[in-house]
Amino acid sequence: MLTISLDAADQLKRFLDEQGTPDFGLRVFVAPGGCSGLQYGMTIDEQSEEGDEVIETGGVRLMVDNFSAMYLEGAEIDYVNSLMGGGFTVRNPNAVASCACGHSFDTGGNAQTSQGCGCGS
Repeated sequence: MLTISLDAADQLKRFLDEQGTPDFGLRVFVAPGGCSGLQYGMTIDEQSEEGDEVIETGGVRLMVDNFSAMYLEGAEIDYVNSLMGGGFTVRNPNAVASCACGHSFDTGGNAQTSQGCGCGS
């Protein structure tokens, strides 16, 4: 299912500790929209919901709803540093196309919901 790199797990663990919420987890989801048809989202969540897939690895917890799970099969959450700053990213083998921003993707079956690229590319 979904995995998280060691660097991303360390960054997430550090962030949760700094926020005083070490027992919370990272909810990763996919929603319709974005310039390629689907877009990634991430939020910190206290607990899982009924039907969520919960992945505990590297000392952190990832939560994924059923809709998102089918698009995130085999994906990896990573943490990248760049000149513009650092952040979490999704490396998704199911994406056949993505926008330059890296937050929007297409699996080949959602072209009808894609929009023009609005992420500055």
